[in-house]
Amino acid sequence: MKSMEEMIQAAQQAAQTIQKQMEDAQGRLDAIEIEGVAGGGLVRIKASAKGRVIGVSIDDSLMAASEKGILEDLVAAAFNDARTRADATAAEEMQKVQMAAGIPPGFKLPF
Repeated sequence: MKSMEEMIQAAQQAAQTIQKQMEDAQGRLDAIEIEGVAGGGLVRIKASAKGRVIGVSIDDSLMAASEKGILEDLVAAAFNDARTRADATAAEEMQKVQMAAGIPPGFKLPF
């Protein structure tokens, strides 16, 4: 039987391992690029899986002054599409880390 000190030490090591895995996963999420699109591809926004906007691409055909309102709506829609996809990808990646660490499904970590 292990002593209480050995069990505490093992728990601390496990917590450190999980913390490291979570930090690594967060780093990977920022490297994953997701693209959101709107207007049949006329507006595109690239974002990281953490939600950082990497770039915006607007088709030249939308640059007429009379189309300003439509363009603004499409940019917002593309950003929201990218954010939704980024959130889903982030959730999948974090679930992989939790499963690898033996954390039960549905357990919420404070990260």
